[in-house]
Amino acid sequence: MDSIIEIQRQTHEEIERFERTLYTLLSRSSSTHERNLQNEHKASQILDRISSRVTDLNNLYQDEDARKVELDVLSAPPQHNDLSEFYSRLVKIQEHYSKYPDALPVGFDLEIAAFLDEPGQDGEDEYEEEDPIALLFSGEEGYGKYLDLYANHTAYNNLKNIGKRPGYLQYLDLLLAAQNEPVHSDLSKDTRYTKEFETYIKNLHSYLLSFTKKTQPLVDVDTRQRNAALEIDKKWEAHELPGWEDASEFKSQANGDKNAGIWCSACQKHYSKQTVYDAHLTAKKHIKAVAKQASSGEPPANPNGSTHPEHTHHTSQSSAKLRIRNSAYYTHLATDLLVSLVPTLNETKSNVERRFSLTAREREQELLEQAKPAPPPVSSSADAATEEDEEEERIYNPLKLPLGWDGKPIPYWLYKLHGLGVEYRCEICSDHVYMGRKNFDRHFQESRHAFGMRALGLPNTKHFHEITRIEDALALAEKLKQEGRHEIFEQETMEELEDDDGNVYNRKTYDDLKKQGLI
Repeated sequence: MDSIIEIQRQTHEEIERFERTLYTLLSRSSSTHERNLQNEHKASQILDRISSRVTDLNNLYQDEDARKVELDVLSAPPQHNDLSEFYSRLVKIQEHYSKYPDALPVGFDLEIAAFLDEPGQDGEDEYEEEDPIALLFSGEEGYGKYLDLYANHTAYNNLKNIGKRPGYLQYLDLLLAAQNEPVHSDLSKDTRYTKEFETYIKNLHSYLLSFTKKTQPLVDVDTRQRNAALEIDKKWEAHELPGWEDASEFKSQANGDKNAGIWCSACQKHYSKQTVYDAHLTAKKHIKAVAKQASSGEPPANPNGSTHPEHTHHTSQSSAKLRIRNSAYYTHLATDLLVSLVPTLNETKSNVERRFSLTAREREQELLEQAKPAPPPVSSSADAATEEDEEEERIYNPLKLPLGWDGKPIPYWLYKLHGLGVEYRCEICSDHVYMGRKNFDRHFQESRHAFGMRALGLPNTKHFHEITRIEDALALAEKLKQEGRHEIFEQETMEELEDDDGNVYNRKTYDDLKKQGLI
């Protein structure tokens, strides 16, 4: 089993089987975003295994000495025409497999089967519990559909001199502007040159890089970032980095510069402005420190361990220049990532706007629905079986009888008894057809018929019962008017209202009492 030739053959076989598994995995049709992301992560793991085995295989081919020894053993001289070496190796192989029955072939088959297996196949609810991809994302990220930039938004609002603090949606718009120019290029230099901005842009880049790797496992993000970093270095040296052209020539001023400051050797402190430095010269603490320095006769050491203030200024200048370079470096790297995440940023913005329009109860219901496990995929054979079951369960109803409470057609004698085969048409209800006398009688008190009567300007009273034609209804109304029965047309007398004490009045009486303030 230690033969280098056998190890090479076995490695070739594993690589070929991994390639077939990769083809099978990527050729699957993914109906959901979650399933597609799971397949991509599995494909990335397979590619890592193929790469590892290719490296090992290349090292084996480079080991000429071991290969030569193995070939010399297998290439016995012609005079030794026996099979002793063959049988000795055969015995070792048999002993190995008798001792380890679950050796590499079985273990490798299990590894391949694990890649091709889909969660929830055996009817077990393991999707939410054992899905390692779901653990990579927060609840706000929605399995990689959206970005969770709330922490970065808070850090951005804590920066100095940014003007009006944007809301979360406005912050997303600022990041979307990275399609046309470097991110946050609208900020002033005083803000972009600070330590706080360097920390913020580093954290933003770190999150975007992590999110891109998790949602795009098949994309070589590291190589793309390295190429972008090399391009940034070249532009920095040539002073051609957009928005940072003069930053590479940054110099600390001896007086009044807010990065280097003014050093007071007596007080052992930096002062950011000349006015502050001049004001402290008359303070008792400074006078006392100067007297103590003069009495000792020794120059005090500065914070950087040097006795020369010039060294302090030089160190402060170098650290400030390095900080500005880091800010420019991570700004452009983050911009490169944002350009590739523009669709996800748009989806994030749409999701935030949608959630803002929901009530608290609707948001809670949405979270409960998201917590439910996704149904397992149904195979084509299962689809065919389901269709056959549905065909078998189809109800035989050639007479098109109405369905009863049990979902089955009612008996034909009952259909005839209730006269459900007789059609009654009502012109007032827009020529709606009612099946059976019982349904026809009931419809005069229903909303459809009442709406039709109101459209004609007629009250839906008992006088118009059994009237289905518009012409007949208008003729009857005219006849009732001629007979002096105007009260049936006074809608205000037909409508009854109830006050807070439970007293019932008609509409006209209710309005009169309300005007008088008695209700």
